[in-house]
Amino acid sequence: MPLTLYLVRHGRTRHNEAGLLQGWCDSPLTDDGVAGVAATGRHLRAVPFTAAYASPSPRAVTTAARLLEHHPLIELATNPGLREFSFGDFEARPEIELYAAVDPLEMFRDVFRGTFAGLPGGEPGGVYLDRVSSAFAAIEAAHAGGGPVLVVSHGVTLLAYLATIGVPTVRPLANASVTTVDIHPGGRRIVTSLGVAPAAPVATPG
Repeated sequence: MPLTLYLVRHGRTRHNEAGLLQGWCDSPLTDDGVAGVAATGRHLRAVPFTAAYASPSPRAVTTAARLLEHHPLIELATNPGLREFSFGDFEARPEIELYAAVDPLEMFRDVFRGTFAGLPGGEPGGVYLDRVSSAFAAIEAAHAGGGPVLVVSHGVTLLAYLATIGVPTVRPLANASVTTVDIHPGGRRIVTSLGVAPAAPVATPG
């Protein structure tokens, strides 16, 4: 039986709605964000999860807790390696300020290659990619016997993980969307769905 990772991006937040960069900073889910997570919860309620992990950021923990209302026997574990990319001095500032300073497509491609030097006050791409890879490696090792596992994280971090398994993409994942990855014995990984959004929320960074 393969290990199936259900990768869910957190629900839409106030910073998402305002177009503010949100990496290590945080903001609450909006009403639409809560509704989007509820739709995703209904979409996943029949999945027999064996474990659940989340970034320790409150927006991810809140999202995971709401999803797990349908799975009361599953205890949530947090892993700091699942945190979002740090935007450094650009945290909580308008996205357009960053995009005026750098080409976002080039920046994120370099982040996903581990070659990005980092934004002022932020973390280098290599350090970021290492922590993301380590977090997912630990999850895979803990569940080598297979089964469905929930992982709630962030837009850039989930794309970074996909890049590490050979699925490079810079297409934003919608809030509360679901991506599934089957991991077979021997390490073969297959992305079986990408960015499925039951409530069709809007995709923005962070």
